[in-house]
Amino acid sequence: MQYALEIRDAVKRYERFTLDHVTLRVPRGTIMGLIGENGAGKTTLIRLLLGMARPDAGEFSLLDAQGEAALSAAKARVGVVLDEGFFPEHFTAAQVARCCRALYPGWDGEAFGRWLTRFSLPARQKLRALSRGMKTKLSLAVALSHGAELLVLDEATSGLDPVVRAEVLDIFQDYMQDERHAILFSTHITTDLARVADEITFLHRGQVVLQQSKDEILSRYGVLKCSREAFAALSREEVAGAREGAFGCEALVRDRASYLRRHPDAVIDPATLDDVMLFTIKGIQRRAAQ
Repeated sequence: MQYALEIRDAVKRYERFTLDHVTLRVPRGTIMGLIGENGAGKTTLIRLLLGMARPDAGEFSLLDAQGEAALSAAKARVGVVLDEGFFPEHFTAAQVARCCRALYPGWDGEAFGRWLTRFSLPARQKLRALSRGMKTKLSLAVALSHGAELLVLDEATSGLDPVVRAEVLDIFQDYMQDERHAILFSTHITTDLARVADEITFLHRGQVVLQQSKDEILSRYGVLKCSREAFAALSREEVAGAREGAFGCEALVRDRASYLRRHPDAVIDPATLDDVMLFTIKGIQRRAAQ
């Protein structure tokens, strides 16, 4: 299998947080969704990948390049959309284009102009006057205008209205028609990942707690609504996490179909990615407290 991105045992230590031996592989032709609560380590991992921070340990391979010099050259084939943006506020889109022409060997000014028109972005207005959503669209226009084989997206659809978000997701799917391409997509909007992602990596407190096909997660996991007595009878292997309410319990069951075969009268709904995050974190917290 050919990988657009490989991260092996990445470690980054800060005073109050450690990214702890994270391994992540994104095959070409794949959209990898990166999920986790605030502070889980998603942005730290992206910063390491892009060379914005130095790892304390770990190996990185980007578009078949290994080693510091090769990785630096490969970054010209990576399109990046970051939550906080990275263009100077006093620049205009036209000035951004001039900088990108010098930075990217594959820069396509005509394509950039078409993206500005499609996104209704002014070429001569300073970025400080643009909304957050417009700045995100500008970053996306840049990312799609220099022949990138890998897109790295950090909250690329946040700040966009539902209509534009849907359009952007369609653009990602069009981009993936080329099987050499890949996307690493970090977001809190898990419904976007439910629509476009192929694989999911779930980070919690700097560690990978789940890596699985999105379709497998959504088809297998379920939220069981039951009494406290029924919950107490569940085996630890069946349940990823649970929460108790005034009138009973809800539990994240790892194999919904298997549970229903054994308990055909059970009330169990398909789990969303948000459910998987919430209940898994609760399960980790519960076990840590015991």
